[in-house]
Formats: sequence, structure tokens, C-alpha cells
Amino acid sequence: MSTVLGRNNYGKSGVRLVKVTRRPDRHDICDLTVDVALEGDFAAAHTAGDNTGLLATDTMRNTVYALAQGHDDVGDIERFGIRLVEHLLAAGPTVTRAQVRLAAHPWSRLTSGGAADPHAFQRGNGGDRVATVTGDASGVSIEAGIDGLVVLKTTGSGWEGYHRDDYTSLPETDDRIMATELTARWTYGDPASEIGFTASWEAVRAVVLETFGDHYSPSVQFTLHRMGDAVLEARPEVERISFSLPNRHHLLFDLSRFGLENDHEIFQATEEPYGLIEGTVERAPAPGSAADNGVVSASARSGA
Repeated sequence: MSTVLGRNNYGKSGVRLVKVTRRPDRHDICDLTVDVALEGDFAAAHTAGDNTGLLATDTMRNTVYALAQGHDDVGDIERFGIRLVEHLLAAGPTVTRAQVRLAAHPWSRLTSGGAADPHAFQRGNGGDRVATVTGDASGVSIEAGIDGLVVLKTTGSGWEGYHRDDYTSLPETDDRIMATELTARWTYGDPASEIGFTASWEAVRAVVLETFGDHYSPSVQFTLHRMGDAVLEARPEVERISFSLPNRHHLLFDLSRFGLENDHEIFQATEEPYGLIEGTVERAPAPGSAADNGVVSASARSGA
């Protein structure tokens, strides 16, 4: 029997970085989790036990901390990711592709005497900022996103007119609680341009939040498309955006067996099972372009 080594990678995951920027009047905090993955010509290590061309994963961890020192853009995680990727591509003698995933965990300032405390924080909410930066000889690509953004509206949502069969038991409604833990990922049309990544991320998040609540939603699918459409209209630097929207069901509880009425006041929140709605909204190809003529690039097919 003969075998060949297939695609492989290695790296360091779960690198926890906290950076405190000490300013004269206040401290700023940046809290990240960083994952590094490298690809390249690592066959000798697998087949012959020869580690000559490999960076130690411990070195990758140290690189994260060392490249955070002396730079004020660590919280601009896409910029920090670019710096890490470019360094790792140059540092690894047999590395041909580097990918860095970053998640920024939010903190908000405490207040003291009605003013923001310059040195004290509480864990923030509203979702984690995430980014994936990938680089090889052809350049660097960037995917930004949001994780764990929990949103809910108590009315303005329904589920009616759907297909029914012998196993359908769910009643139709034009008034229900709509809740989800939103995950979003988007790509930029020109990552090499001078994009203000932090401002762009904050603007995309603001559009998503505003759009979630600004309409009557006949389905989660409708809201997904409306949010994506709004982002692309408001932010020209975004090429496409994908959402994953698990339905956090809130079921109207039947109190009639106790002789009580329940006019959309008492709900049972459930975690499993749950509906999962996912989709991508992207800019239509320009008339006459390759994509418009039915030619789709490999990166487009894979969603890169």
C-alpha cells in the first residue's frame, strides 16, 4: 500500500492577548483571542521527522505578543492581523500561506460619580468583533464579522402562508417574538485600499441593528435579506455579507387549562431544537462581466 500526504496545516490556537494602553488621562483595554494556522511544504516533518523548516507553535504565540507591543492599532484587529500574516509568511522558511483569526472581546467603562472611570471596566455586550486575515504570494484577503450578537423584538414578526403537509402542526401567527443570536461575516471589495476597518465594522453593526427592528418581518429569511441589502447600500466597501440566524424560539404558553388568559404576555423560551436560517447577500455582477456571463471564479464558488 502507498500513501501520500494530503493538505495539512498547523499553528497556535487560543492565544489570549490583553493590551492596556496607558494614556495620561485614562487607560484603554484591548482583549483578543488569536488563532494562527500555517500551510506550506511541511512534508518532511510528517514523513521523515525532519522539523528543519518548521516554526515552533510557541514562536507563533510569542509573535502575537511581540507584534502587539509598541503599536496602537491592536484593537483595529484587521490591521493587526495583516501585520501578523505578513510577518509569519516572511519568518517561516517553508510557509506559503498564513491565516490569522482574531476575536475582540468588548469591555465598557464603569462610571464613578456620574463620569466614566478612566481605569475600571465591565465586560461589554453587543457581540464580539471578529476577523480572518489570510495571506499568500498573491496578497492578503480580509473577512470581518460579528459573533454572538443577541437581538430580540417582542412584536413586528409573524410566520404565515407557509407550505403545510400531513405532519404540520404549527399554527400560523402574525404576532410573535423574534429573537436570534446573530453571526455575520463580510468581505471587502478592495482589502488593499485604505479602509478604516474599525469605523467600517461599527457602521455595519449599526446598520444591522437598525434594520433588524425597522420593519414587520414575515420571516427570518426576509429580515436576513433586508439587513444584507441595507449594509451593501450603506457601505460601498463591503462586497458581500453572510448571516447565520438561529431562531431562539419564545413560545406563547397555554394558560387556558388554568382558567387564565394569555394575551401575548407569558412565553416559554426554548433552546433546542431551533430553526437555523443562513444566507448571503452580495452585489450583483456588473453587466458584461465574467460573472454576469455565467463564469464564476473558484473563490466565488467557495465563498472566499
